[in-house]
Amino acid sequence: MPFKRDRKKHWDRVYKKNLPSEVGWYQDYPEISLKLIAITEVGADGSIIDIGGGTSKLPGILLDQGYKRLTVLDISGNSIEKAKTQLVEKSSRITWIEADVTKYSFKEKYDVWHDRAVFHFLTEGEDRKEYINVLNQALMLNGHLIIATFGLDAPPKCSGLPVVRYEPETLHNELGDNFILAETFFEDHVTPSGVRQKFIFCRFIKRA
Repeated sequence: MPFKRDRKKHWDRVYKKNLPSEVGWYQDYPEISLKLIAITEVGADGSIIDIGGGTSKLPGILLDQGYKRLTVLDISGNSIEKAKTQLVEKSSRITWIEADVTKYSFKEKYDVWHDRAVFHFLTEGEDRKEYINVLNQALMLNGHLIIATFGLDAPPKCSGLPVVRYEPETLHNELGDNFILAETFFEDHVTPSGVRQKFIFCRFIKRA
């Protein structure tokens, strides 16, 4: 059975087994994501979606910074429940969507689409194409795409799964010409277990 049919089960198992601070992508303070969101200048009323946000600290910090229109999409119901517990009363100020992003039909358009460590798990071209189609439908014209993936020097797997590693140019080629690459940051992320992962963070602007 292809992995994509078991995608939800896999991530539900990961979040059931591990505390939020134990997953490999955990960050106590997502500095580069916050910096790139600030650079967009969308303001407190800007509509921001965090794809695969799970138990990330990012939504809670954005709420504390005054952002009001936040959405988190994650395929794992376990991750969403743990995130709500983590955020306590703040969780009611976030729109939560439990869904596979490649299959979801959004009813809203967003000023900022943030994805740290989802896209690189899409190892099949068909899945990447579906993701990009959904992205194009949901992101406003002149909206900002902030996307972080494993760089070329990162490990070939994460959470037991293969990933696709990118450099800014190959990521841009994958997304298509209607996105303009505005800037790139690089990060050496160290997992809770001590594994070093080289990430690239790219901010794109949707022009078509």
